[in-house]
Amino acid sequence: MKTLLRNALAAFGVFASMLPASAAAPNGEADAYPNKPVRIIVPFAAGGSTDVVARLLADKLAVELKQPFVVDNRGGAGGNIGADAVAKAPADGYTLLMGTTGVLAINGHLYKNMSYDAARDFAPVSYTSLITNILVVPPTVPARSVAELVALAKGKPGTLSFASSGAGSSTHLSAELFKAMAGVDIMHVPYKGSSQALTDVMAGQVTMLFDNAPSSMGFVQQGKLRALAVTSTKRLPSLPDVPTLDEAGIKGYESLSWSGIVAPAATPPVIVAKLNGAIDRVLKMDEVRQKFAAMGVEPVGGPPEAFTRHMRAENEKWGKLIKTAGIALN
Repeated sequence: MKTLLRNALAAFGVFASMLPASAAAPNGEADAYPNKPVRIIVPFAAGGSTDVVARLLADKLAVELKQPFVVDNRGGAGGNIGADAVAKAPADGYTLLMGTTGVLAINGHLYKNMSYDAARDFAPVSYTSLITNILVVPPTVPARSVAELVALAKGKPGTLSFASSGAGSSTHLSAELFKAMAGVDIMHVPYKGSSQALTDVMAGQVTMLFDNAPSSMGFVQQGKLRALAVTSTKRLPSLPDVPTLDEAGIKGYESLSWSGIVAPAATPPVIVAKLNGAIDRVLKMDEVRQKFAAMGVEPVGGPPEAFTRHMRAENEKWGKLIKTAGIALN
């Protein structure tokens, strides 16, 4: 019996050695991935900060994984349209979502009828970046500081306006938090992405915008927008003279945006791990870190499990704020 068992094991060993590496190894699925273009859906219009970060990552991932990574902009409903498309896509790693604070942690508390559940329908891949928002106004607004802006708003209740990249976005909630903490009444003007919002703010049609740093930084440096403060608790190296809102008198204020790559929930763990490793390598590149820094973006990275914990914590944080503020969308 022992002789027969040894012979059987030996025969199996010979057979296994003849199999292709991808069939014999448990990581064969990851080794073969990707073998065709990968689509990254950005749930907002082109030109905004999420789009800028996604395109930089896509360019580098294409080199890392030797397949094109194509950015597909699917704006609308505060990011819900693009997110829903990914939630319902095949779980094969070829359709990814550039998720944001709004899409992955806020919208579920704001919208009455959600077509996806961020915690249930997505597999977190990588917490890619942390983004500071900048409070910007057009040069025509007669306020050169946060104190002057607050005084202007209190002197004309309900007449000033703030733009956002969409109802429920981080740019929206940053302004709502400002309104609550500064005690001002300002009208919300939502857009489908920050590109058109920026255009109207620069034209003076809207008073202010709490915009993600990557999309507005260039306009601030060109003098087309005036930066009054940043929403983080520390100043941006690229805008050292612009105070934080806390420094500017709104004590305790902090509101940050973040982005991360997620895949449909049933995506094989080996594919998630391969994507995570590639993204981590990209985020550590000097060129990427320098470009991020110039835009006011902080690379994060780390394992999928860390991103999962972050999403849960943010979901709880923003859920409490939205309930307390009584904000709701149809």
